[in-house]
Amino acid sequence: MTSLSPFKKRARDIRGEMWDTFTDLFSDNLFAPVRSDTHLFRTDIKDIGEQYVIEAELPGFDKEDIKVDYDHNYLTISAIRETITKEEKDNFIRQERHFGEFVRRFYVENLDENTIDATFKNGILTLNCPKLMVTKTEQKMIKIN
Repeated sequence: MTSLSPFKKRARDIRGEMWDTFTDLFSDNLFAPVRSDTHLFRTDIKDIGEQYVIEAELPGFDKEDIKVDYDHNYLTISAIRETITKEEKDNFIRQERHFGEFVRRFYVENLDENTIDATFKNGILTLNCPKLMVTKTEQKMIKIN
């Protein structure tokens, strides 16, 4: 069976995995105002039988800023944003720079990496990821001597 799951790298704590599970449960501040994470973007993932369809929202990016890799069963979507705003008005000068890398990584088994198709339109990256056809081998009886 193929599976698709987000990959989150987390440093191990010397107190063990039980502590990691406990801290993950209570690590978010429930009373903080809702905000979007600056290094993630929204994705929709559909399993339509013979392929996965992944739609990633990347508004404000150009196609050249986006990179998609598939290596050792990890599908990585990354985009780099570099914005420089310069405004001169009266005696005021304002100059702001925004840099950031946005990355999502998914563990996906049995993809046919040679036929992955990517399109980018209206800020939406769509990946059609065909699955490898895994054939079941017949059970072979081994004679015991």
